[in-house]
Order: sequence, then C-alpha cells, then structure tokens
Amino acid sequence: MKLLLNIIGCLAVLLGILGIFLPLLPTTPFLLLASACFVRGSPRLHGWLLGNKVFGKYLSDFEQGRGIPRRAKITIIVLMWASLAYSMLRLQRTGLTVLLLCIGAGVTIYLLRYVPTGAPRVARLERPGQERPGQD
Repeated sequence: MKLLLNIIGCLAVLLGILGIFLPLLPTTPFLLLASACFVRGSPRLHGWLLGNKVFGKYLSDFEQGRGIPRRAKITIIVLMWASLAYSMLRLQRTGLTVLLLCIGAGVTIYLLRYVPTGAPRVARLERPGQERPGQD
C-alpha cells in the first residue's frame, strides 16, 4: 500500500509542477494530494515536499490551517484570469469560452470562500514595553 501511495504522490507532484506552467491544470490540489499520500507512504518524501523552496512554505502553511497569504491569493487570481482571458480570445468558441468562465469562477469562489487567508509571512515586530496578551 505504501508503494502505491508513493507512486500516486510522485505522479501528483509531476502534475502539480506541470500546473505551474499550464493555465488549466491546477497546482495546489495535486500538491495537497501528494502531501497526503506522502504522509501515509513516506515521511521522508513528505519532508522533502514541505522543505521544497518553491512550494514547501505554502503547503506547510495550508496543512497547518494558516491558509494562503492575501497577496498570494490576489496574484493567483490575477494570473489565472489573465491566462483564461488570453485563452478565450485565442479560442473564440462560445462553448469553450463558457467552460473557461465556469472553471475560472469556480476556482475564484473556492479561493476566496473556502481557503483561509493567512497572515503575511513577515514576522510582526512588537514594540518595546508592549506585552502580548496571555504573557506574564
């Protein structure tokens, strides 16, 4: 079973990487699938995935319930709609345009409504003499 989970995880990572470059192939769901498979199949591969400098931080934030930073959400949505608009203009077919609009709307709604917006990754500095609540 572990071998099957690791194979599925590796395929999901490959599809996730392709999704970075292909506008209609989602990256995040494939990487989350890979992470889930690696948790059960290989802690070493899971650690590698979370330690990846390109998408490791986003995955670990998402897994820990911190979501995606607001700036990243805005960037994702703007780039997605730009690539969808380009595709719609190039295709000029009503059925495909409607399909692309539905996919774009679905992904946008999902990102805005169901994915938590995390705090920026920059550490917040406290002013000297200011105590945090709950500290003695």
